[in-house]
Amino acid sequence: MAASGRGLQRGCAAALAVLSMLTATAALAQAWPARPIRIIVPFPPGGGLDFFARVLAPRLQDNLGQQIVVENRSGAGGMVGADAVAKAAPDGYTLLLASSAELTISQHLYPKMAYDAIKDFTPVSYASHAALLFSVHPSQPAKNLQEVITLARANPGKLAFASAGTGGVQHLAGEILKTAAKIDIVHVPYKGAGPAVIDMVGGQVQMGFTALPSSIQHARSGKLRPIAVTSVKRSDAAPELPTFTELGYPALDLVVWYAALFPARTPPEVVAKMSAEINRAVAMPDIKARLLEQGVESVGTTPDQLAKFMQSEAARYGKIIRETGAKPD
Repeated sequence: MAASGRGLQRGCAAALAVLSMLTATAALAQAWPARPIRIIVPFPPGGGLDFFARVLAPRLQDNLGQQIVVENRSGAGGMVGADAVAKAAPDGYTLLLASSAELTISQHLYPKMAYDAIKDFTPVSYASHAALLFSVHPSQPAKNLQEVITLARANPGKLAFASAGTGGVQHLAGEILKTAAKIDIVHVPYKGAGPAVIDMVGGQVQMGFTALPSSIQHARSGKLRPIAVTSVKRSDAAPELPTFTELGYPALDLVVWYAALFPARTPPEVVAKMSAEINRAVAMPDIKARLLEQGVESVGTTPDQLAKFMQSEAARYGKIIRETGAKPD
């Protein structure tokens, strides 16, 4: 009887602990948000992800009734900022706005990453995406893709392409082009799209792949010569530009996508509420129009849809890296 009583007491204590935890979680979810929320952008200002965050943040702030602070935490191709969120408290007050690189590509290039892209995050929403723009400096004689390829074949190893960093979609786009067109161009990685575009405009590097939001204005002003976009269909932001698929290079059907994630173990009620608010924001006509003007298309998904998408993208980019032989620079 004594042993049975002790077992009953332990069982009751465990049940009370679980009930207490559930009660605390429910209270947190009901009160959320009760203070400012940080959005971590793991790249420097001037890139497509930073642009998207700064369009999204004011609308989330209005709808949630709390201050939204955008913080750029760049380094290591987005992995520094992602790791900071992975290690943050799972209380709904630190949100990662991430791109393809740090969630689905880097794991294939860096076997000893500080975080696990699947286990250390709770997916919230695949919020939007943008095509990449391939452009050259106006000092280059090439006016179209075939002329770029001809120029590169005549100057093996002498021309360079810029990207927002090793392991990003921009980097892999260049590796795919090298393989598909059989050309030898040198990868020059930068610490984000902003610095890459600055050097492209300045002529320090001859060409590059950049997300449309970071470079479309320079293409419109003539500081860069646009060649093609990587989306499967022409971008509404630049309908005059052909796609690589149209030009005979379907392997360059790529977009850079922007997704929101919380640290793992964030309460489901908080995740669901933030997902709904992000999806609501990107669907608003004024936000959609502002994004689309810069080549960013609104999406908006459930957390489960983002989780499945990340798994499929990880498999896709693993295959691309194996086929192109892409390596960390």
